[in-house]
Amino acid sequence: MQYRTLGRTGVQVSSLALGAMNFGSIGRTTQDDATAIVDAALEAGVNLIDTADMYGAGESEEMVGKAIAGRRDDIVLATKAGMPMDDERNHRGASRRWLVTELDNSLRRLGVDHVDLYQIHRWDPATSDEETLAALTDLQRAGKIRYFGSSTFPAYRIVEAQWAARQQRLGRYVTEQPSYSILQRGIERDVLPVTERYGLGVLAWSPLASGWLSGAVRAGREIATHRSAFMPERFDTSLPANRARLDAVERLAEVADGAGLTMIQLALGFVTAHPGVTSALIGPRTPAHLHSQLAAADTVLSADVLDAIDEIVAPGTDLAAHEKFDTPPALLDPALRRR
Repeated sequence: MQYRTLGRTGVQVSSLALGAMNFGSIGRTTQDDATAIVDAALEAGVNLIDTADMYGAGESEEMVGKAIAGRRDDIVLATKAGMPMDDERNHRGASRRWLVTELDNSLRRLGVDHVDLYQIHRWDPATSDEETLAALTDLQRAGKIRYFGSSTFPAYRIVEAQWAARQQRLGRYVTEQPSYSILQRGIERDVLPVTERYGLGVLAWSPLASGWLSGAVRAGREIATHRSAFMPERFDTSLPANRARLDAVERLAEVADGAGLTMIQLALGFVTAHPGVTSALIGPRTPAHLHSQLAAADTVLSADVLDAIDEIVAPGTDLAAHEKFDTPPALLDPALRRR
């Protein structure tokens, strides 16, 4: 396992981090499975575990808490807040009112007295940076969080938050958690240059592109992944974007074979090769999935392999741009761009 410094925090974290989104009902992962996954990940040298309050409506946090009981101090523990937890309109977002309440809920579910990294799950356009940063700074001073970060923020919002922290003399985001894979390279255009400029650690989620790069999706085969069962439109090969992804996957499989690598090793090795990326978040549903992903822990791609990937998916290109979560609101809501 490789280790890298998380931004400018001085904290050393593994280049592969364990994402717990699939723990519980989302991935149909039992507590025994979750504990086995955590055990194997820690044994392999993984030391960062990332979850969120909304994963399984708190179920993931509860399962992580049980799995790490008795060894909390050996783990860099991260969670997130901001996504809707129920139908109550104030049980979401990045207001002081909600973050103070929901952090206590997360700590209770996790069975700990603090988290190492508390992340705002999505940018909240209804809340000012000053409001959010002031709340997070106070929670940090209270000892309930060690650091705080953002997740899937557009590049310009990362910059705005850095400036707000400087102007108001508040704590700042020290990490960003964006989506990044061979098939979704858009953050190379703006987000990664910004995070490098401000010295943020980067925890990349979906490095296997929702399973497209797991080796299970190939031309001529029925697509029967767990993700395709509840997100069929992302795997409908009659759609142009998905045909483009399938074509890229076939060409990438040839590159992987030529390099003596699995598709998973190629995909994870690509993400961790970028100097702006600290860790790739893997999200196994089963111990078998975990072991196939841990095989990429020491993968270092050669320049020839990286060049071949660039030929298939050009730098800065998203093959499925419509699936991005950091699109500016005005591009999604006509009312925001018309008088």
